[in-house]
Amino acid sequence: MPAARARAVDPEVLADRITGGDRRALARAITLVESTREDHRRVAEILLERILPATGNSIRLGITGVPGVGKSTFIERFGLHVIGEGSRVAVLAVDPSSKRSGGSILGDKTRMEELSRHPDAFIRPSPAGTTLGGVARRTRESMLLCEAGGFDVIVVETVGVGQSETAVADMVDMFLLLLLPAGGDELQGIKRGIVELADLLVVNKADGDLKDAARHTAADYRHALQMLRGASPHWSPKVQLCSALTGKGVPEVWRSVSDFRHALGGAGEIATRRAAQARAWMWSEVGETLMTSLRAHPRVRAAIGDLERAVSEGRLPAAVAARQLLDLFLDRSQIPDHAGVAASDVRGG
Repeated sequence: MPAARARAVDPEVLADRITGGDRRALARAITLVESTREDHRRVAEILLERILPATGNSIRLGITGVPGVGKSTFIERFGLHVIGEGSRVAVLAVDPSSKRSGGSILGDKTRMEELSRHPDAFIRPSPAGTTLGGVARRTRESMLLCEAGGFDVIVVETVGVGQSETAVADMVDMFLLLLLPAGGDELQGIKRGIVELADLLVVNKADGDLKDAARHTAADYRHALQMLRGASPHWSPKVQLCSALTGKGVPEVWRSVSDFRHALGGAGEIATRRAAQARAWMWSEVGETLMTSLRAHPRVRAAIGDLERAVSEGRLPAAVAARQLLDLFLDRSQIPDHAGVAASDVRGG
């Protein structure tokens, strides 16, 4: 967003437009909250405060799976079904980042063409950046904006299995793991920890020649789930079959999502989870903001190179180097000379 345009943003006006259902205002707001510029962040924080009373009324779904499992095809078919049932759907699709530009490179709007054209759907690809779990740092804030915009179902699609999927599980109400048909011991190398996070496992591509393999895969996972302890006393994780290509099984997936919401919502567990997530989010922001501020500090920036070299060459323990950086950041005047790294060098002069 150009600087002049960002300065002209009135967060109160933007908040009113979002809660009034203005999709262009929603897209602009997400661009604003994704910005790393300090002036943009200040406007974004005011905006988030204004829209907060209009949030919290959706079901938040996290969806992940190995590359090639058909996440985009499934989400499009699932989204169109949910819209047909009378709900509005927002998809926050976290794409792999381009190392050159930092932008998202898969372009989910082109992979969910029909859904992206629907007036009751909103699709926003965002670059994953360096965030673990393939979830953009500002995905939580984007979810709040979509809720304020009147979307009833928020889907967060992650890059794929292999990073810290806890990141998405810790920001949604329900975590759905998509699986490919496989046989016997070839169960895709999905880590047990990811299976333990899932509230619903869906074996996709259960059609044509893969139908029997899909049934076997579902049976194997049902057996595996019996060995695991569920995360909630009010819900036992399920394994279901579906074909995103034909749409078979998709209504049953939506029914399970509705059952989950009814079971945990009625018991107050969704509200409890969200409160815990909000607290964790606050401390995560504290950590991220402190790291950003530390790296931007002029004395720290001047000393980083020398300290990193000293640690790399074995002349200085990492813990000592970290303490010296913190001393510089906190502006402590007395910094000890350790392992041949002069205090004057550490201070950057």
